[in-house]
Amino acid sequence: MRHCAETEPDIFSLDKTTSFFLEVKMTPQSAQVLLALNAEAVGSLKEGVNFKKNPEDGKCYIIYKNKDGLKACKNQCKHQGGLFIKDIEDLDGRTVKCTKHNWKLNVSTMKYVNPPDCFLQDELDVEIMDDGGLQLVELNPIDPWLADPREPLELQKGEVKVTYLTHACMELQLGQRRFMFDPWLKGPAFARGWWLFHEPPADSLDRLCAADLIYISHMHSDHLSYPTLKDLSKRRPDVPIYVGDTLRPVFWYLEQSQVKLTNINVVPFGVWQDIDEHLRFMILMDGVHPEMDTCIIVEYKGHMILNTVDCTRPNGGRLPENVDLMLSDFAGGASGFPMTFSGGKYSDSWKEEFIKNERKKLLNYKSQLVKSLQPRIYCPFAGYFVEAHPSDRYIKDTNIKNSAEDLNALINKIAPEIKTWTPKPGSVLDLGLALRDPTNSEAITSPPGSAKIYKDSWDFDLYVDELNSAISCEIFKHQSWIQFYYTWAGFQNYNLVIRMIETDDNFEPLTDGYDYFVDFVDLSFPTKRPDREHSYIEIKNRIGVMRYVVLHGHLWDDLYIGFQNRISRDPDIYHHKFWNHFQIELPVRRPDWDQFLQQQQPTSVQETDTPTEEPDIWSYCLVL
Repeated sequence: MRHCAETEPDIFSLDKTTSFFLEVKMTPQSAQVLLALNAEAVGSLKEGVNFKKNPEDGKCYIIYKNKDGLKACKNQCKHQGGLFIKDIEDLDGRTVKCTKHNWKLNVSTMKYVNPPDCFLQDELDVEIMDDGGLQLVELNPIDPWLADPREPLELQKGEVKVTYLTHACMELQLGQRRFMFDPWLKGPAFARGWWLFHEPPADSLDRLCAADLIYISHMHSDHLSYPTLKDLSKRRPDVPIYVGDTLRPVFWYLEQSQVKLTNINVVPFGVWQDIDEHLRFMILMDGVHPEMDTCIIVEYKGHMILNTVDCTRPNGGRLPENVDLMLSDFAGGASGFPMTFSGGKYSDSWKEEFIKNERKKLLNYKSQLVKSLQPRIYCPFAGYFVEAHPSDRYIKDTNIKNSAEDLNALINKIAPEIKTWTPKPGSVLDLGLALRDPTNSEAITSPPGSAKIYKDSWDFDLYVDELNSAISCEIFKHQSWIQFYYTWAGFQNYNLVIRMIETDDNFEPLTDGYDYFVDFVDLSFPTKRPDREHSYIEIKNRIGVMRYVVLHGHLWDDLYIGFQNRISRDPDIYHHKFWNHFQIELPVRRPDWDQFLQQQQPTSVQETDTPTEEPDIWSYCLVL
């Protein structure tokens, strides 16, 4: 475990009331690449079953391809380790047969069909690379929660309570300790694009400040909310906060944010973190976005709570079954695609049909996942945001999301043995009562009838004015900021040209705004598109948000996920390498604008012969 703090904290004073320490006993979970295929080999994969051998160690793997993508596993039967071969009796191209005892595996489902209902084949992670190749990755151990198993002890009434606050924020009362997840209690997320849908209970900040430990799943601002953490830091700067050891640090922006939190703990994946005799937790990585996304298992007296948060494929798809409570996202709509795209096929009717189909697929995927894991209780959360700003009315009307009620209704239909919970802010689940008798009406407490459930005001001006304060910053009086910024960003040697246009709130170009090209082949800045064959993206950005992102070195999620731009592209293809760089891989330290200004001819700052202190970039940014 690492501490992100100016000084190493005393581990025996993490809790403000009682001393406890976190003990690590296991080897961290690791990810090993078992097989790598280049783009040509990936392109040659046929529909159905493919056998591929690693030339370095001779080990063989099975890759199954269909219209939904790729699945993979080791070519090894779980019965007695025999090798699989193509099943000539299988007309659908989904089944392989073991050469030892003729066991059959349906690779499309990873289930053994002969004999049925015996094993589930361990699936490997399929990671698609920027160049079109792929890697088969194995997590080791794949099920680390099985280490040091504990027998469940009976929970007393009121001993474990789960309180929903808003969006992805849950409070777990576990005996005498309080564990808080992903507190976003105030302000917007993704610049000014997302706003809270639910009104947090009036005592939410008090609850947060009283927490014994806080888990923040990843760096997205609907989970890592600096406006919320700023309030927390004023009252409890030393509260223990735990994050996973992701490639891009969750708190990469902490120093620049000037939020004073002194007890941030980075913990390895797949290792039980013991808080006391009865309470421990384990953070797991996401199989699709291991560089930034995580999920968590919390165990108290042998009872497990699984929170997969926003993970696309948590722990590579391998998760504990029969947990007492499972939490996951449900809504969808957390992307600029396709709402912010225009031109070509992107008509309103096409978008409507696409979004409807994606919602349906997500609903089916989540319900089948819950059915397969068989938790005692399931609760959908982490999807309660709204595009509330009046300028985003089009997005709000277009970006229709799944409802938690619809997902739970589907689960009740296909897995009626699983109890579902659709909480409102302030709702409380008494886990002990619910486990003893799922029909017990006392197991769930609803918020008071007078409680405000839905937000109807958001302090728009306060946060939009802060963003717009960047517009008048001194650096933007010098056109050379463009080259300085993209050089800092560090993306090139890629045949893509973008045109960036600064606009008003309605995405109309501004006469005094910047309109420029960037050619990423050689990181040049031409005045028009080059004559050679190239990919092209035109991006219109709201000027306040774009300049704020540039000024502070923010990731472009604020623009893309926050619906703050409009995009057209030729040809209509997704450039993963480009977007991944600007959404995840930008330098963790902002551009050195002080250095930039020193290199410019003075404009608004009077020249003197007397040496002065180095300029402070913030003094050049005036609030409008």
